[in-house]
Amino acid sequence: MPVPSYEEFMLPMLHVLEDGEIRQIKEVRTELADILHLTDDDKIELLPSGKMTVFRSRVGWAKTYLKKAGLVDNSKRGMVKITERGVQVLQGTPEKMDSEFLLQFDEFQTFVNGTKTETPENVDPKLISPEEMLEQSYQEIKNSLASDLLDQILSMSPDFFEKLVVDLLVAMGYGGSRSDAGKVVGQSGDGGIDGIIKMDKLGIDEIYIQAKRWDRAHSVDSREIRNFIGSLTVKGARKGVFITTSKFTDTAKSVAQKPNFKVALIDGAKLVDLMIEYDLGVSTYEKYTIKKIDHDYFSED
Repeated sequence: MPVPSYEEFMLPMLHVLEDGEIRQIKEVRTELADILHLTDDDKIELLPSGKMTVFRSRVGWAKTYLKKAGLVDNSKRGMVKITERGVQVLQGTPEKMDSEFLLQFDEFQTFVNGTKTETPENVDPKLISPEEMLEQSYQEIKNSLASDLLDQILSMSPDFFEKLVVDLLVAMGYGGSRSDAGKVVGQSGDGGIDGIIKMDKLGIDEIYIQAKRWDRAHSVDSREIRNFIGSLTVKGARKGVFITTSKFTDTAKSVAQKPNFKVALIDGAKLVDLMIEYDLGVSTYEKYTIKKIDHDYFSED
């Protein structure tokens, strides 16, 4: 039989995990192949890129979608387990599971709304152009990466996060090399400053950094921004960057616009977007080049 779609792997995957044990994802793949009666040829069929099997890719996306809906957890690399919500879903004995089914969960709605270029309601998805399909798929892959990247950052130590934000600003071109451009402060008595980075290679001006590795539910409020501005004042500085893995409240954003100070705010979503843009903590897996006819070459005028 042909390899099922990634959506068709979702419900069987939950059933494989329903005993609550933490499983290796490769073990889960083996059980899914047996359950769905996949042949050896099915399991080795390659994607057009030739770098991964169709089977492994679709199982991976099934796991990703279940994770975004909060039905499975794979915080440990290469491992996966069902969550309490996943157990509750199975108790409802669903006949099928697909993206529409997962939309009942707020986390999945947030994931979908941030990944897809919406197709107008009156347009049949089958009628959109290949270019539009490619763009939608690209956005979905990118946003999945962004979400996973933020999860990875949150699993690291606060010290690592402080180093990361300095590395990011260096990658963005501030101050030249990592060795002489910036440094992590991050010690008690630092006056609320976690890092310092030069604005230019000569070090004529500096930017002070505050880094907060906070859970998504813990927003940075106006008090934190006022304290940061107070720290800048003590240092005799006027420029700062406040970076967090969470979000900023509206009042925090308003305080950051205080006259005589330039305070840039980077929340979790912007942070991972910048990391992807500047290749920090990510690597290129595949590139696709879209070509078209060069009509100038074929002109005989």
